[in-house]
Amino acid sequence: MAVSVRIPTILRTYTHDESQVSAEGDTLGAVLDSLESSYPGIRARILDEDGKLRRFVNIYVAEEDVRFDQGLDTKTPDGTQISVIPAVAGGC
Repeated sequence: MAVSVRIPTILRTYTHDESQVSAEGDTLGAVLDSLESSYPGIRARILDEDGKLRRFVNIYVAEEDVRFDQGLDTKTPDGTQISVIPAVAGGC
């Protein structure tokens, strides 16, 4: 199943400066594996050493935050838009 993945500026060095790429997979985990095959090193910026989503990376599948869905097991139907968004912290 082909999906579209929106890549944040900070990770575009892995995607040859592409802001949106295609990947395959019926779950988010499979999509990340597909991304890693095409763009080596990108998965390590999204997942930690234990294979879990990094704390400061948010991923949305069809505008739903995967942390409140099924995490890496979130279904990614054909044509789904996935957004990888680094968390922004700050304050006064």
